[in-house]
Amino acid sequence: MAATPGPGGHRIFGTPFAAIYPHYVTKVERKGRDVAELGEVVEWLTGYDGPGLAEALADGRTLAEFFERAPAMNPDAALIRGVICGVRVEEIEDPLMQQIRWLDKLVDELARGKRLQSILRTP
Repeated sequence: MAATPGPGGHRIFGTPFAAIYPHYVTKVERKGRDVAELGEVVEWLTGYDGPGLAEALADGRTLAEFFERAPAMNPDAALIRGVICGVRVEEIEDPLMQQIRWLDKLVDELARGKRLQSILRTP
């Protein structure tokens, strides 16, 4: 499935989640982290558990659909701060782009070796 412009014209919105996820896996594994930890990060942010994530990967849903169908976006996601792709995530105005960048930021933190408790904004 080719990426087509999604809502707001951002091409990334129409990209299949299954095309992006392997890059997350590669990034965290290359840095010595476990795919199970990546699953915890995804579940914390979106509410997708293992079977839900597997379904999202198998059914071809786009990134826009992945976040639209998220079982439970974490209310603490607003605590995610910092720069990803040269942009401060807390300043991104488009809600969908902000959700995508939140996930990118969490994956980056995991790959950089941050403790899972810190990544998941656990007090």
